Amino acid sequence: MDFTFLASTMVTLLKAVPTTLILFSLSIFFGGLLALVIVWMRVSGNPVLSRFAKGYIFVFRGSPLLIQMFLVFYGLGQFGFIRYSFLWPFLREPMVCAILSLALCTAGYTAEIFRGGIRAVSPKEIEAARSIGMSGSLLVRRILAPIAFRHALPAYSTEIVLMMKSTALASLVTVWEVTGVAQRLISQTYRTMEVFLCAAIIYLVLNFIILQGMALLEYSLSRHRRAIPQALKA
Repeated sequence: MDFTFLASTMVTLLKAVPTTLILFSLSIFFGGLLALVIVWMRVSGNPVLSRFAKGYIFVFRGSPLLIQMFLVFYGLGQFGFIRYSFLWPFLREPMVCAILSLALCTAGYTAEIFRGGIRAVSPKEIEAARSIGMSGSLLVRRILAPIAFRHALPAYSTEIVLMMKSTALASLVTVWEVTGVAQRLISQTYRTMEVFLCAAIIYLVLNFIILQGMALLEYSLSRHRRAIPQALKA
């Protein structure tokens, strides 16, 4: 095995990591914000909003992300009201299209994950909060949101890892992240095994860091549960 080539390949691919991280972080951020809107519509009790949210979740969970990305990248320019609007200078950029498609897709999955977390909240906890005068935004901020997020965190961490891996699809719309640069190196060197091995190592390291961060967050949020066994031992 040519370690000199592996080292040079790794250096080249590492230069593309910032692009991958930008794709990942922005898609998770905007997808999370959109998911909050979708889950609010889903549980609002308004039949129109609820059906729209159900339809959105069905479409983006039921169709392949690759097709969604192609529709955004190649399809938006087919509409004149978009092509001649103030949005077109942004939407014609491959990076923006990749972030938009990733965010729209993850919003559908994340909304269902958050809805599952909300349903896991015990009605008794909500009744107890209301009995001491909590209502509206205070109840959501102090009781509903923290508990629901703790319940949703394991599934949400899986979705985040999947989104990191999904950034590789952005190479198909000419975004030069890690996978795109790897494919370009293969076309120049014809050394598929070594190049993809380096790319796989980079993704493994990134996902390991993400999982450790999510595990640390879950550990910090469950501090109250660890205090109970310790109190019993004392």
